[in-house]
Amino acid sequence: MNLRHWVLGVLLVQLAGCAVNPATGRNNFVMMSEQQELALGQRYSQEILKQYPRYADEKLQAYVQQVGERVARHSHRSQLNYQFTVVDSPDINAFALPGGHIYIHRGLLAYLNSEAELAAVLGHEVGHVTARHGVQQQSQSSAWGILGQAVAIGTGVGAAAELTNVLGSAFVRGYGRDMELEADGLGAQYLARSGYDPQAMIEVVRVLKGQEDFARDQAAKRGQVQPAGGYHGVFDTHPDNDRRLQQVLGPARALATGQQEVNRDAFLKHLNGLPFGDSAASGVRRGQHFYHAELDLTLTFPQGWSMVNRPDALIAHSADQQAFIAMTQEANPQRLSAAQLLRQRVGGQRLEAESEWRQAGLSGYSAIIPGATAKRVAVLLHGQRAYLFVAAVRGQATLAAHDQRFLGVIKSVRSLTVAERRLAEPLRLHLVKAKSGQNMAALARQSKLPGDALATLRLLNNLYPTGEPAPGSWLKVVR
Repeated sequence: MNLRHWVLGVLLVQLAGCAVNPATGRNNFVMMSEQQELALGQRYSQEILKQYPRYADEKLQAYVQQVGERVARHSHRSQLNYQFTVVDSPDINAFALPGGHIYIHRGLLAYLNSEAELAAVLGHEVGHVTARHGVQQQSQSSAWGILGQAVAIGTGVGAAAELTNVLGSAFVRGYGRDMELEADGLGAQYLARSGYDPQAMIEVVRVLKGQEDFARDQAAKRGQVQPAGGYHGVFDTHPDNDRRLQQVLGPARALATGQQEVNRDAFLKHLNGLPFGDSAASGVRRGQHFYHAELDLTLTFPQGWSMVNRPDALIAHSADQQAFIAMTQEANPQRLSAAQLLRQRVGGQRLEAESEWRQAGLSGYSAIIPGATAKRVAVLLHGQRAYLFVAAVRGQATLAAHDQRFLGVIKSVRSLTVAERRLAEPLRLHLVKAKSGQNMAALARQSKLPGDALATLRLLNNLYPTGEPAPGSWLKVVR
């Protein structure tokens, strides 16, 4: 046996790790003990909270934790210390890390309509934890890594190690269809055992199917293709009569207790005052303007451009996605000048077209990094903060064609006026009781929602596309 075959043999023996799945009883390929799983989840949780800040409402956090614990107590791994966290993001998503760290985005909460629906989403994520889906993904990633190393040793082709990159963002983006269905079935069982109505799983399907229809309809009105995204679970890809979904929910209905709670009113009261869209902590997008009260900052983007508001950066792009500009902010403890800080950040790269200016009490310095992929870079000093800009193009676009727009964005930065401070406050959900004869069109006319307010309000209240409220029912409105 030569060295290559010996190495491959040893490594393949290492891959032969199977364990009984605690939720399904089946053998699954894993290369991780429960203790390692808990450590992995703890490590990832620290990284997640850097990307997805915790929503600063401890009363809502405690409520979600309480609902999640109630479901998790009836799971196959009830001994785990589950942590349920609302993250301050308008995205429609929820996800689980190995070991019991479960996250639900504030944006998804806004579209749910009962405590049972919240429990259904959390139960689905608990199902991923109990079935050790994250561990299976990690183990498959490790297996590919070992095989990649083996191929590299045996063939000398180092590029084979790129096979290791199979895990990616699976925790956040979701798993394969079979794992998602398995999580649905397990979650429905936990829902029923904990006294909630398992029909809530179907209600969540309808909520997220409405979200999908809304996104497609709005994109069509703009002459665009529906954007990708949405909650990673199979909820948003299943019609409510889907045969496989009905099959996995069947056993749960048999487990349903006499309670079958829904708790619509209690849940909705917890949403009263919830930011809708951007929050004050992340800054607020209104049309082509961005306002951030804490940073005392506003800036403007060209007409037709779209903004992506992330915790670590504000990114804008042209309608054809050929031109991009990103802004980040950091402290400037060494009190460097804008020019000094810019040169420090670009390292030894050559700069061209350097210029210095002052605007609205801010000092700025900008330049171009030349080359085949030339970039506009800039630094603005605002008190003790420094704002860093990078702008670039792709495809057939040229920097010269977009550079004046980039400079226009950079030079639009200034402090907020008194009137603009009100614009930096987010839109919020409020509850009203539907009156006899009241329709959604009347509520939409009173709303401050941008765009198609009527369709958005119907979507929020599970009435999309043409539903009207029942008199006396609670409705979510946005002010």
